[in-house]
Amino acid sequence: MELETLAIIPARGGSKALPRKNIRLLNGKPMIYYTIKEALESNLLNTIIVSTEDKEVADIATKYGAQVIERPLQLAHDNTPSLSVFQHAIAFREETDGYHPDLVVILQATSPLRKVADIDGAIEKLLQTGCDSVVSVCEVEHPLHWMFTLDGDRLSPIFEGREEITRRQDAPKVYRLNGAVYVTYRDVIMKQNRVIGEDTIAYIMPPERSIDIDTELDFRFAELLMKERECQ
Repeated sequence: MELETLAIIPARGGSKALPRKNIRLLNGKPMIYYTIKEALESNLLNTIIVSTEDKEVADIATKYGAQVIERPLQLAHDNTPSLSVFQHAIAFREETDGYHPDLVVILQATSPLRKVADIDGAIEKLLQTGCDSVVSVCEVEHPLHWMFTLDGDRLSPIFEGREEITRRQDAPKVYRLNGAVYVTYRDVIMKQNRVIGEDTIAYIMPPERSIDIDTELDFRFAELLMKERECQ
C-alpha cells in the first residue's frame, strides 16, 4: 500500500541571529528555494507545504512551487515549540480539505545543502526497517572524550576515560542530529505529541550536506560549498 507523504517546511519570517535568513539570498537564490527544489524532485513526497506567518516568505515559496499554509502569529515566536507548528499544519489540511497524510517529513529551510537523495533515502529507510521515525545525522568531528565543561576556568570532562583515548581514530564514532530530515508517522506527531518516536533509526549524511545555517559563519560556509559544488 502506497503511503500518503506530506512534507512540511517551517519558515517563519523572523530570526534574531540571522535576520530574514529563510529568504536571504544564498548563492543568488532565497535560501528556502533549495529545500523546495529538492523536495519537488522527490519521488516519494506527495504534498509539499511551507508553514509561515510572513507574506514575503509565502510569496517566494509559492513562486518556487510549494503550497503555503498561513501560520498563526502566536506560533511564530522564537520560543514556539516546533511540534505545535507541525500539528497546526497537519490539522489545517485535514480540517480544510480532508487531506490525511500517513507519513510526515520535516525539512528545515536552514539545511540548503541537503539533496533529494537524502530525503528519499530517509523515507525508504523508515519503510524498509519498520521503525516509527528516521532522523538525519552526521558524524561529530571530535570524540566526546575530548570535550569539557568549565567550572570557572577549570576543565571538567563530560566523559570518563579520556586518558585512554589519545588518537581520534581510537574513539568510538559519535553522531549528532543535523536538522536536515525528519521522517515520522502522522500519529506520532498528532497522537503521541512528539516528532521523534520511540523506535528511531538514523540516516547518516556527510558533513558537507549537513550544514544547518544559524549564524553568519554558517551562511558563508554554505555559500562556499555551493560554489564549489557548481564547479564540480
